[in-house]
Formats: sequence, structure tokens, C-alpha cells
Amino acid sequence: MSSVPGLFAAGECAAGLHGANRLGGNSLSDLLVFGQRAGAHAARFAREHRKGKIDPGQLASAAGTAMAPFEREGGDDGAGPYRIQHDLQEMMESLVGIVRRESEMARAVELLAGLRERAGRLRVDGNRAYNPGWHTALDLHNLLTVSEAVARSALERKESRGAHFRDDLPKPDPAFAKVNLVVKKGPSGEMRVERRPIPEMPAELKQIIEETK
Repeated sequence: MSSVPGLFAAGECAAGLHGANRLGGNSLSDLLVFGQRAGAHAARFAREHRKGKIDPGQLASAAGTAMAPFEREGGDDGAGPYRIQHDLQEMMESLVGIVRRESEMARAVELLAGLRERAGRLRVDGNRAYNPGWHTALDLHNLLTVSEAVARSALERKESRGAHFRDDLPKPDPAFAKVNLVVKKGPSGEMRVERRPIPEMPAELKQIIEETK
């Protein structure tokens, strides 16, 4: 498994759709298909709810956030975006890897808060043109968000199923076959994971799954 959190999450998506098969080709196909579906749905929602107008205030806020790494003083004690990205990759590989345990994943959630704080202090030099350090600094927000979603969701799944294997809970729990885990933003901006019921599986599909175990 790749240690890059974005690809790590792609493997998680593939596992959800293809069972224990987490090949990269499946992951990339999923991202293209469901990315297109998500975009089409967002556009339809905007049209139907008249939400398609651009908010200049939001644009200015996003531009300010993007330019902030150039304007900070001091930075992250000499460790730039590459160091934070490397530390994130190493931590996720070590604590939220193929074999998972509750204590390690809980520790990962704690460490992610520290990495996010470091990312908020980092500084980059140069200008906007062809600046990979700045691009990495911008990517860190998404990498940290995906990593936290993976860690918190894996903590909530108190079982082993498909590609999700917990050494402390090695068997599947039938209750988790009846729900999806949904990650959402709480009232104060914190990340929350909740269980949402899914429709009952058709009998013919349930029989196939039982026969292929």
C-alpha cells in the first residue's frame, strides 16, 4: 500500500466497492466515476436551489489562505512542507496501515492535530510560479483531512471486513453490514463520523457473498 495519504484513501474507496480487492486501477476508476457523479450532482443542486452565484468574500478568503505561507514569519522551526508531508506519510503507514489497532489509530488522531498545527505555521519562499514547495503546502490541508477521515472511520469500524483488518477485532460484526460510515463537519468545524443505515441487501446477493466466503 502506498504511504501517500491520498492514495491510501483511494485504496479505502476501492475496498468499499470491490471488497478485499484494493488494486490501484480500481481506485482510480472509482475516483473518476464517482468524481464525475459528485460534480454533476453538485451542479444540479446549485441550479435547482439557485446557489450558483459566486461570493466575492469567499474568493478573497480562499486567496488569502492560499497566499498565507508566503507571508508568515519564522515558519515551522526550519521544517518546511516536505518535512510535514514526510512525517504524515510515516505516521499513517505506521499507525493506520494494513494491520490496525485501536490504540495506534487513537494515537494517530492525536498526532494529526499536531501536524495540522505545524502546517498552519509553515512558511514558503519564492513566488507563485513553478513553486513545488508552495504546492505541497497547499496540498497539506487536503492530505491531513483525508488522513483524519481514514483514521476516525477505521476507529469507528469495530470489526474486520474486506481490506479493513483490525488485529484487536479480527472478525466481522454483522451490525456493520447494515450501515455506512459518513464523515461530516460538526457545528464547530470538527470532524464527525456517524453511522447511517443502508437498505437491506437483496437475498440473491447475500447468497453469493455467503458462498464466496
